[in-house]
Amino acid sequence: MPLPLPRPRTVVVAVGAALLARRALRRRVRRSPLWPLPALETPVSGHSQRRSTTTRRLLVTERTVPAEGVVRLRLEGPDLPAWQPGAHLDLLLPSGLVRQYSLCGDPDATGTYTIAARLVEDGRGGSREVHERLREGDEIEVRAPRNRFPLVEAPAYLFVAGGIGITPVLPMLRAVAASGADWHLLYGGRSRATMPFLDEIEKLGAEGGRVTVVPEDEAGRPDATAALADTSEGTAVYCCGPEPLMDAVAAALPPGRTLHLERFAAAGTSAADSGPIEVELRRSGRTVAVAAGQSVLAAVREELPYVAYSCEQGFCGTCQQRVLEGEVDHRDELLTDAERENAMLICVSRCRGERLVLDL
Repeated sequence: MPLPLPRPRTVVVAVGAALLARRALRRRVRRSPLWPLPALETPVSGHSQRRSTTTRRLLVTERTVPAEGVVRLRLEGPDLPAWQPGAHLDLLLPSGLVRQYSLCGDPDATGTYTIAARLVEDGRGGSREVHERLREGDEIEVRAPRNRFPLVEAPAYLFVAGGIGITPVLPMLRAVAASGADWHLLYGGRSRATMPFLDEIEKLGAEGGRVTVVPEDEAGRPDATAALADTSEGTAVYCCGPEPLMDAVAAALPPGRTLHLERFAAAGTSAADSGPIEVELRRSGRTVAVAAGQSVLAAVREELPYVAYSCEQGFCGTCQQRVLEGEVDHRDELLTDAERENAMLICVSRCRGERLVLDL
């Protein structure tokens, strides 16, 4: 049974002081049951959505540990914008870092956002800050949710998730299970102890053998090729997880299936394989030489150290700059087509020619 296409909803946004309103919040937040979930919004592609720069402060009202190395945070605030399965939230951490986390709670839970973060031991500090600094009672600044991984209408679904890649998939599973759609999940991880939400997922797929759990320490790695071979034409395939898993799914995709990927970073080429260019900073009256293998951001910050940045991977948007002249080689997965007409993310994107002019 295909998922119904709903009518778009209007969301009224109001910013309030979460800490001062804490008692009122707990009275106002509606603890609605999980089912039925609201109908899906009409899906749109990632490049047709506007990216919100509005921020608000939310209160951390619950912190739990759903698996080894994973923390789940419930964030509350008044009049929060609605979201749909596949959406993610920007966290503006106290250190100034910006990190993105998929919403994994119930879209119908008014006034509440839920995220889960895995600790990345060899990362650049964002996940460690979430794990070690955010506690119940703290406030955190966020940007409104956006969705580059929307759940589309289809006759059948195959979900493939690896590790923390289950977070955007979980609300999708709830939605398709509630709708009666035909679906299956292939879920892999290092071990059962490290795989969050296993109990809920196995309950969702208890009937019909819809869920295949593959802990690597017990059964090796998930066989994406075999899972795809069992799909029918028209199946929507959703995948989120490590790059090797997503590459394997893309390589084994049979004809007649549509593939939807959620990456933790931009998939474009990096500055390492780029030649030298020249960048004029028009308002500053300066011109900088960007060396081969150097990012535009790094070269610009040598002249203008105040230029903001965070992820350096083309997915947070902090380093977005206005382009006055030059043809941009866009290597991010964030900006819309409209934004790309006169803007770029200077941490990853480049110039197709030899010269760019920025409004800096």
